Amino acid sequence: MQGATSLSESLSQYSALMVMEREYGRDMMRKFLQYEMDRYLRPRGGEQLEERPLVRVESSQGYVHYQKASIALYYLKEMVGEAAINRALRKLIEKYAYQGPPYPTSYVLLDALRAETPADLQYLLKDLFEDITLLSNRTTVARAARRADGTFDVTAEVELQKLKVDGNGGETSVPVDDWIEVGAFAKPEKGKRYGRALHRARHRMQGKSASFTFITDQLPEQAGVDPFHLLIDGVKDDNLKKVTGAS
Repeated sequence: MQGATSLSESLSQYSALMVMEREYGRDMMRKFLQYEMDRYLRPRGGEQLEERPLVRVESSQGYVHYQKASIALYYLKEMVGEAAINRALRKLIEKYAYQGPPYPTSYVLLDALRAETPADLQYLLKDLFEDITLLSNRTTVARAARRADGTFDVTAEVELQKLKVDGNGGETSVPVDDWIEVGAFAKPEKGKRYGRALHRARHRMQGKSASFTFITDQLPEQAGVDPFHLLIDGVKDDNLKKVTGAS
């Protein structure tokens, strides 16, 4: 039935991401999440029938039950904690492992995750699993000013948009009232692609724009919104902006 592959393929994909997190560290997960996001967004334009939400994904929609699911489950883990996800999965296994019919459905998984999700984060389950939800966030200003003690005040000004999408790609803008990260990265060391994370903090964002100022121990090269690409954003390359100002 619809959603069946979210129990098999999606959970396997999440497990693989967690193995990579153990091996390479939490900060490096942005590399894998960017890869998964590209592989989700690209096939959406070629969908010949109708894109389904994750809880009702068709078995033929690998870009949903693999790529989208890995981002959704990893983001939920970041928000509610790995232990909460593990509790939900453990309860599911304890109830259904080696059992005959009736077999679990994707809604059983969703109910298990819902039971471990705090009230103020329940909106995530609808956004990630029951709807097709895209964010369109971008950083318009990233500047720094040197402080007397040698640290830096970093300001990031961002624009926010949240979209609900139907199966045929039609988009409807809805109010933003979401927990989203703001962060900054140092210049990469020689021979490396990614710089060290200098700041990473989650804020509840409402409205179409916001401004944040934080302190870093060295001058960042880039700063901006959703720096680790936890959210499914149609244009992810404008999340970060090169920092101007102090040198």
